[in-house]
Formats: sequence, C-alpha cells, structure tokens
Amino acid sequence: MKLTEILYLEIPNPNPQLICDWLHNTWQPSQGKKVNTRDGIRLELADNHELSIFTWTLQRTTYLKMFRWGEKQVINEHKIKRELETAINQQFPLHYPSLPDIDLTHQSIFTALESYYPNTVKFFQKMPQGEYDLTRAYWWEKKWRDSVKSKGENTIKTPLKQVLFQDQTTGKADYDIVYVGGALGAIHAALMAKLGYSVLLIERLKFGRMNREWNISRPEFQVLIDLGLFTKKEFESIIAAEYKDGFSKFFDGNNPSNLKANILHTPQVLNIAIDTSKLLTLCGEKLRKYGAEIWEETEFNRATIGKDLVTINTTNLNTKEEKEATARLLIDAMGTASPIAWQISGNQAFDSVCPTVGAIVEGFSEEVWDRQYGDVLFSHGDISRGRQLIWELFPAEGNEVTIYLFHYHQVHPDNPGSLLEMYEDFFTILPEYRRCDMDQLTWKKPTFGYIPGKFTVNQGDRQIATDRVLTIGDAASLQSPLIFTGFGSLVRNLGKLTNLLDYALKLNLLDGESLNQIQAYQSNIAVTWLFSKGMMVSTYKILPPARINSTLNTFFGLLADEPNTAEIFIKDRTDWLTFNRLALKAARKNPPLLWWIWQMAGSKDIFRWLGAYNAFTLDAVKNLLFSRWFKEWLEKQNSWLPKSNPRLWFKLLVFGSNLHQK
Repeated sequence: MKLTEILYLEIPNPNPQLICDWLHNTWQPSQGKKVNTRDGIRLELADNHELSIFTWTLQRTTYLKMFRWGEKQVINEHKIKRELETAINQQFPLHYPSLPDIDLTHQSIFTALESYYPNTVKFFQKMPQGEYDLTRAYWWEKKWRDSVKSKGENTIKTPLKQVLFQDQTTGKADYDIVYVGGALGAIHAALMAKLGYSVLLIERLKFGRMNREWNISRPEFQVLIDLGLFTKKEFESIIAAEYKDGFSKFFDGNNPSNLKANILHTPQVLNIAIDTSKLLTLCGEKLRKYGAEIWEETEFNRATIGKDLVTINTTNLNTKEEKEATARLLIDAMGTASPIAWQISGNQAFDSVCPTVGAIVEGFSEEVWDRQYGDVLFSHGDISRGRQLIWELFPAEGNEVTIYLFHYHQVHPDNPGSLLEMYEDFFTILPEYRRCDMDQLTWKKPTFGYIPGKFTVNQGDRQIATDRVLTIGDAASLQSPLIFTGFGSLVRNLGKLTNLLDYALKLNLLDGESLNQIQAYQSNIAVTWLFSKGMMVSTYKILPPARINSTLNTFFGLLADEPNTAEIFIKDRTDWLTFNRLALKAARKNPPLLWWIWQMAGSKDIFRWLGAYNAFTLDAVKNLLFSRWFKEWLEKQNSWLPKSNPRLWFKLLVFGSNLHQK
C-alpha cells in the first residue's frame, strides 16, 4: 500500500506527550474515526483509506507528520490538513521567552537561574570559573536586550545611555590612540604601536581572557606575519590544533531528492585553532615592548570629543577610582553591545545577529570524533522554535574540542535572541549531535557571544566613525555572512586598515568623514548578505520546517561539486563572474529558491540587495579598468599630492586599497 506525506509541521513545544494528549483528548477532526496510538492518532476513512498522524521530539521541540495510507487521494484530505494546522497554531503558538529578572544580592547566579535553565546551571557548575562565566553570560544577554529596546523592527529607540559628548577642548593629547576593548583591539593596537604611535588599551576584563575562541587558516594568518607583528615561530607557538579537513553538511532527511547534498570538504578553511590566551598574552608583550600601556579591569564610561583630542573617562573595577586619558583618536573594539557603536550608527547598529554559545570540553572518545577533522557548519535537524540551529566543532589543544551552537537571527525588539535559551539547547541536545555522556565530559570553559551583522548596501551605507572615534571588529559589524566573525574580517583587512589609519593620523584627517572610509567593507561580502537572510526565520513568521536546510543544501551541494570554488566562496573572495555563475546554477537546480528567499527576506530587503548587487557590479568594472595601473600611478604622486591636497590624496588611497578586494 502506498504511503504519501501530506503534512510536516514543527510545534514549538519541547513536550511531545503534551501534543499527543491534545491529539488524543481535545482535537476533533470533522470526519473519520480517530484511533489513538502511542505517538499520535490514526484517522480511519472511507474506502479503506487512512491518515496516520504521529509526533517525535528533537532539538527541544516537537515535530508532526501526517501520512496517507492508500493509492488515491482522500476526499476532504486537504480540509483535514487545514483544520489540524489551524488548531495546532492556536493551541501551541510560537513563544519568545524573556530573560528572567534576578537579584544576586542574597543568592548565587546558580540558585537564581536553576528553575529557568536547569541544564545550563548543572554544567556551568562543572566549569572552573562557572559562576563568574554564567554571571557574565547573563550580563551580556541583559545588556544586549536592553540595547534592542525599540519603536519597531530593526530600529533601536535609544542606547542604554549616551556615551559620546562634545566640547571645544584643545591641547596636547596623552596618547595618539586609545583602544577600548582588549580582544580584537589588542591585535590592532599592537600593530599601530609597532608603527611608532603612543597607545593605551583599556580592557574591562583581566587582560587576555575571552569568552570566544578563534579559528583561521595559515594563508589568512600570514597577513599578520607579513606585517611584521608576529614571526613564523610565534605563530606556531599559538596554534592549539590543526586538522586535516573540515566538513559542512546540513540535515536533508526531509528534503526532496534533488536537494540532498554531498558533504562539502574544505581542508583550508578555519583549520587552525588559535589559543586565544597565548595570542592575547603575546599581543600584550608586544604592546609593552613598543611602549604601550594596558589598563585592565577598567570600564569605559564616556568620551568627550574636543577640537584637538578626545577625553576618555573610565572606572577601575577593583578600586572604583575614576581615571581619564586623552588621545588624538579613540578606537572602539568593545564588540556587539558597544554603546559607542550604537550611538555612532544612529541606534541602528545591526540588522542580524548570531547568538552563539558553546564550550571547550575534553573526553570525546575517538569513536565519537576523530581529532584530525572539524565540523565547519552542520545541522542535525530542521527549524526549531523559529531558529535553524547550526553546529561547529573544532579540535583544540591536547584532547580538547571547541563546540559551538548558533543560529542566524533577525534583530527584533520582541525577539532579541537569547544566549541562555541557546545554552539550555546546547546542554540538552549535544548528545543528539555527537553521541556522548554529558556527565563524563570535562567542561573546561564556556564560549559565548553575539556576533552581529549589518546588511550593507555600499561603503557609505554604514556609519562606523565620527570625529576622532572609529569602531573596528564586531563593533563595526562588517563580518562575513557565512562563518567569519569580526576576527576573520579584521585579519583579512588588517593591512588595508592600518595603512589607511597611519596616513589619516599623519595627515591629521581624523574627522568622521575621513575615518568612516577606514573600514573592512567588501562589496563581494555585501552582496552575499542575502545568503544569511535565507538562513534565518523572521520574528512571528512560520516556515516549513525543512525550508532552510533545503536552501543550504542547494548552495552547499553546488560548492561540494567544486572544491576550489568552495574555498574561494567561504573565505569571502568571490568575484563577480563566480557569484553570478553559482547563482544561476542554484536557480536551475532549485527553481523555487528565489521565491523562498523573497518570502524570508521580504520586498524591502530584496530591493536593498539589488543596490548591493549594483555596487558589486560597479566594483567589478572599477577593478577591470583601474587595477593594472592605478596603484603604480598613485605612488608617483606621493612626492607632491599629500602636501598640496591631503584630503584628495587620502580618498585616492582608499580607492586604490579597495581594488582587487576578494
């Protein structure tokens, strides 16, 4: 007897028994005899036909399917299907949980959160600094949520507080550059200090401590060696692990046969795990070697921008003493929740975000994971509670592995994105992803954060600077739409960014218009942000559960057939011809794809994307016309143009630096 799938739904509730009880005792179809089963019901219909409805749980949610037993379509089959869909949506609506309001005056963070996130509390208690780290995760989410209070979608009403002020202060600054934020800021600061600038770095935590890990490839890290910041020997000393191959594979169990994809192998993508503590310690040594200062455990309060300098006010978190420093330039490297970034961007800092959680663990057996390989991108199920969950797994130092769980998320005031909800998912469903006994693992350190994204149409679309203030890294939210965070974007563009900043400081072009041109914008990345749009579920929108995996398997199936193209695409070096060729192949392979993306992105963002595509095309034309001769011509003007017209010289430098950006 033929079996035909009629309906596939995700019910945003982690308790399948609750749904079964509702099917058994509450829902009444308009026709057919209902027979209860262990996982659902059967509907016995006329002419020996039958509809089978069953549920199962995965990823802390419940899925339901309806199948027809029989050769022919059942009369009123679609009516029964619509009745069930409507009733389920009414009975089990999508719910976006809020962050619990807790008081830690008389209780620990563990006690305060245990009833809300029991598995999260259980496993954070197993970590060496679990109480501190869970408090920080809660603080980070609260700060993020507060910054996304709004009037409407993608619009932020006000930052948590105003932190940039203006006056007419003049005088000689204490430093050339003050950095706020000691992760990505430490790398950039060390390079600028090496160039001879006086530098101060301010870090809220103990310097060298991070809640995220970094992966990169050898050719990409080579940029830091070529710039003279690190030697090859120093680079080898900070490698925690290096693996042979990385895999990308998305769940396709509910995809049609033409949208099932092979595993994508990328042996030269993110295959180097960096020991971030060693890297930052090394950066600290170099900063001090080049005469820079570091104020650790010091919180940034506010900055006042004068005529000749900017005054930075801070508080030492141990002594509670306020301290000020002045600089010619302030660089914000505080990351996603930076109040400076929010204020500069007009309170519209990000369009999307990846809430990312994970941990460094030890104890995976070789049967579970071969340490010579990494998971670059992997999903083991379909959409779960309005999110397509994606895993990453990378070998780390010794027998450790670093595991991440994240999803692409629309920034929305009613649904900002939750780290703690993600952690509860992580600790609950990790054994679904990789078979393991959670209690037998050694939990070394959590990794978490909000990785932001801005859908940039062109270079002038994103405000990352104002007079004497510049944002970099995650605070600038100009990372890849696929897998790279601000670290990858910063490293790939570090030579360009530091060279332009060097000229801006020498020419005293520290106004907002000039500084805003010193950014890691790439038109080929801007045009691929539509890809990340196709990986997220808009708030209050319900998609077919397999939709995002079908979209991902369309693209990654093509890349799996072209390994060399895959590396170029994933490392954000796609050129105009390659992009268009892949887009046309994807459309032929999956004709509904454009309509799916239109549904997920909406008309407004589709038209924004057309603007980004036009900018991408224009950059391709510029490269064709200017790349062979422009830089050589510009060098010949170095003897007179910087002195006679420094602003024009700087604009030409920016134009030249953007040629051949791949």
